Amino acid sequence: MNKKYTYVWVSLIILVFGIIFIPRIINRIKQGTIVESDRMSGTASPIYLEYVKDSKGNKRKVPAFEFINQDSLVISNADYLGKVYVVEFFFTTCPTICPIMTDNLISIQDEFKDSDAFGVASFTINPRYDTPKVLKEYAEKYGITDLDWHLLTGDREAVYNLANNGFYLGAEENDKVAGGFEHSGMFALVDKQGYIRSRKDKFGNPIIYYRGMVAEEKGVNKDGEKEQISILKQDIKKLLEE
Repeated sequence: MNKKYTYVWVSLIILVFGIIFIPRIINRIKQGTIVESDRMSGTASPIYLEYVKDSKGNKRKVPAFEFINQDSLVISNADYLGKVYVVEFFFTTCPTICPIMTDNLISIQDEFKDSDAFGVASFTINPRYDTPKVLKEYAEKYGITDLDWHLLTGDREAVYNLANNGFYLGAEENDKVAGGFEHSGMFALVDKQGYIRSRKDKFGNPIIYYRGMVAEEKGVNKDGEKEQISILKQDIKKLLEE
């Protein structure tokens, strides 16, 4: 008899749950009120991109610059105003990380090929060799087609000042490393007003730069560094929507 009553009570509880809660769940689905935090995948958190600050706490803006691109046209920071763009420092004869960085930028180029408000600024740290003609050949080799992706060359001191004191993306000549030049391999992200932006890390600090030398499809490199191209794409999209 006890088992019989137990089954009755269980059936009654299931019936009550169905009557009370199932219609509510269906109604929430119809109204679109089930959010990401309801799901097993975790709580959704909106992306907010921090302004990178200088030592005085001021928002860091891209310094003024003016160089020559692969088409021998004069390009300055003013040409990028109103656009979201990625900044890198590279050189065409780089035998190590630059090809990976360029491939990652090609992936980003293809992601935003329909946007007129996206661009890339690639500054060569070997301007003596990387003439507009050499840069044009490099662009053709890698499939650089975005009209707002400028490969820039010019005065050596101006390039190094921009890299080391403007973006704090270290660059120097070093005959002890492969290719004879050393640079960080990171990307900077700039918003439409010319401010450097980034998302926060898990500790709440701006990451400032994005790893450009880790291939997106591999996930991590030999040193265990995780790729950040996927989050860079998300952050570009966020800035384009602002």
